[in-house]
Amino acid sequence: MSEAASAHALRTRIGDSEFDRDTAVTRREPGVYDIDLSAGWTIINAVNGGYLLAVLGRALADALPHPDPFTISAHYLTASHPGPAVVRTDVVRAGRTLSTGQASLFQYDDAGREVERIRVLASYGDLADLPDDVRTTAKPPAIPPVDQCFGPDDSPAPVPGSSAIADRLMLKLDPGTLGWALGSPSGRGEMRAWFGLADGRDADPLSLLLAVDALPPTAFELGLTGWVPTVELTVHVRSRPAPGPLRVSITTRNLAGGFLEEDAEVWDSADRLVAQSRQLARVRLG
Repeated sequence: MSEAASAHALRTRIGDSEFDRDTAVTRREPGVYDIDLSAGWTIINAVNGGYLLAVLGRALADALPHPDPFTISAHYLTASHPGPAVVRTDVVRAGRTLSTGQASLFQYDDAGREVERIRVLASYGDLADLPDDVRTTAKPPAIPPVDQCFGPDDSPAPVPGSSAIADRLMLKLDPGTLGWALGSPSGRGEMRAWFGLADGRDADPLSLLLAVDALPPTAFELGLTGWVPTVELTVHVRSRPAPGPLRVSITTRNLAGGFLEEDAEVWDSADRLVAQSRQLARVRLG
């Protein structure tokens, strides 16, 4: 892992990162939080869905008696934009080992009316309390070393859908999933990359919610271009990640009726599967 570690020469501690500042919520009253959504996490003009999920995840971590998201499911109702937003949370159940809550993020339209952007239902626990027993047939994705992979800065032309978020990520894509960038998409719905935050902050459960939704859409390798908005996203956080960069693998097996699914796996530097997700997204055909 020495090549990967060299790409993370900079180190910002958890809590001091731009990601931490931009996902921080201010409790106005019990269950109500204010935040100013940062323009730094946008794709074209819309705020990235993984960043939004981390914002809601942080609010729920404050509202619930347990610290870590185990499973969180989000429905994206309308596109979010940089600027003021309100998060409202509700404790559904507080148990001994798991607690469940729901949360919604709201913004205001031009007429001053409140508009719900995203709604989530989540169960939280404490990852530190989980047993060490692991029985899996899953294997880490085979990705070339970081110095043999390519990021946005390596492209001779702007990447379709590139945006401010790219400046905040350490994202190095597997050349085997970069046919779309060269004008020759493979036709396989696959995307693989090394992933981290650009300031070197190590991953934690909240940043895993960003990682599953930060790579270019698999639709690009299917020969499609343009925005691929998320309709629904469910993330399972399986373990607290070890320090170092992550490997993210995303696949699509079925595009039908203008919708596709994306299945993501996130692996840490200790070769552990630390997060999984599935999302349904809309694609523009023709």
